[in-house]
Amino acid sequence: MADKIRTSLRRTAADGVALAGGPLHHLTLGPGPRLTAEWVAAGLQLPDLPAMRQYRNDRVRAQLRAMDYAGIIVMDPMNIRYATDTTNMQVWVMHNGARYAWIGADGPTIVWDYPNCEFLSGHSHVVDEVRPAVPATYFSAGPRHEEQARRWATEMLDVVGHRPGASMRIAIDQCHLVGYQVLADAGVVLGSGQEVMELARRIKGPDELLAMRCAVHACESTMAEMRAQLRPGMTEREVWALLHAGNIRRAGEWIETQILSSGPRTNPWMQEASSRVIADGDLVGYDTDLVGAYGMMVDISRTWRCGDGTPTGAQADVHGRAAEQLHRNLELLTPGRSFRELAFDAWTPSLDEYRRYPCLFHGVGQCDEYPDIYFPEDWDAWGYDGVVEPGMVFTVEAYVGPRGGGEGVKLENQVLVTDDGPELLTHFPLGLTD
Repeated sequence: MADKIRTSLRRTAADGVALAGGPLHHLTLGPGPRLTAEWVAAGLQLPDLPAMRQYRNDRVRAQLRAMDYAGIIVMDPMNIRYATDTTNMQVWVMHNGARYAWIGADGPTIVWDYPNCEFLSGHSHVVDEVRPAVPATYFSAGPRHEEQARRWATEMLDVVGHRPGASMRIAIDQCHLVGYQVLADAGVVLGSGQEVMELARRIKGPDELLAMRCAVHACESTMAEMRAQLRPGMTEREVWALLHAGNIRRAGEWIETQILSSGPRTNPWMQEASSRVIADGDLVGYDTDLVGAYGMMVDISRTWRCGDGTPTGAQADVHGRAAEQLHRNLELLTPGRSFRELAFDAWTPSLDEYRRYPCLFHGVGQCDEYPDIYFPEDWDAWGYDGVVEPGMVFTVEAYVGPRGGGEGVKLENQVLVTDDGPELLTHFPLGLTD
């Protein structure tokens, strides 16, 4: 039956238009020949996307079985993308509940999509069936939102094969209140779907890593354009727009934040891009935070000096401390090391003299992912343990901002954990004037 559904999805649409699972689907068209030629010329290998889809779907099923779940309902579009490699208005559906999926521990994989968008899953062989979604947000359903949520829950109970009076354990990553209640009232035991998905996503497969390397190359090519075009007199937003334009032009998808600041706005950190005009000699720091080619995140930070002059002593000093933190802590990413060891063995400048970033390391894949490694000072309130494993990808964070005033420096690199130790994935120069 699933093969018939997939065949019909690929072959035709209700209105007679060729389905997007065919050659015109944006995920089938891929990054395009010009971009892929750049990657091949740079010595990069392109990912086998069907193999990547299968690896990810298998990871989810294996995690479900390991945690004794019959399946999982995912509404987070990042989790849907991971399990199915299908997308539709990724940012919009984050807050409109118009797209979700079921992945059974032993099958099937079903996607519910925005009306008349069933064809958008036709390219993915791991999707067994597509149905129209039943959104239950107030935007979609108004005062009938509870009615639609019950309709949603009734269909889900049928799909998961729940029998009245029987107990069943499933995971769910997020849901509307009524949906939780109806499922629980029916005897379904609900577990944390985010836990399932974060654990499944933590180990990157070989084709995910190929995709990430391509995304890194695209991001760093854009960063080179930003560096070349940065001039005194530009506003922060004008510089930030260069990153957006380059990301989209190079098959990227979106950028999760707008963290870019200059001069006095670099300390404290976390300022979003503004109308401030950048002056000659200002430091300009930013965090890419972008979802790039193949849906892979590239999360790196650099700080540059704007203009042709030489960095001041204060600028060079604070940059040197941030670079030292980055280099020393990167070496800690070795297999078998505990998360607690990462936190307590990491090096930072004096926290009495300098402001810091909220975390020391964090996982990265499609976006910021498990784990988040906190500072020793925050361990009792927020820390949790685990083990660094080959195939995990981390970013190493460093922010140094003098508490007495002056500019701050943000640096960050993306690192693959291998059997032989850490492998730096991001190679853009760290220097203030490079």
